[in-house]
Amino acid sequence: MTINEAQKAVDDWIQEFGVRYFNELTNMAMLTEEVGEVARIIARRYGEQSEKESDKEKDLGDEMADVLFVLLCLANQTNIDLEASLKKNLDKKTQRDFDRHKKNTKLNS
Repeated sequence: MTINEAQKAVDDWIQEFGVRYFNELTNMAMLTEEVGEVARIIARRYGEQSEKESDKEKDLGDEMADVLFVLLCLANQTNIDLEASLKKNLDKKTQRDFDRHKKNTKLNS
C-alpha cells in the first residue's frame, strides 16, 4: 500500500464507519496519546524500565498503526499529500546530511 493509498483507505473508513473526522485539535491530542502508548511499550520492552504484566500482551505494531492512522487523518484534514511530503523531506535530508552521519564518530564506534 502506498502512502496515498493509505490516506484514501483512512478517508474511506472515516466516511463509512467514523461518521466524520474529529476536529484537528482533537486528532492532535489523540496523536499525542497514541505516541505515548508507543513510548510506554518501547521504554518498558527495550529500555530500562520493567514491563508490567498488563503491558506484556500489548502489540507494538498495532500501537504504531494507531499513530499512523491518526497522522493520516490529520494529513487528510489539512490537505497534505504525505507521499509527496515524505519524498521532499527525504530529498532535503539527503542534501543536508549526505555525509554528516558518516563523519559522526559517535555512530562509527
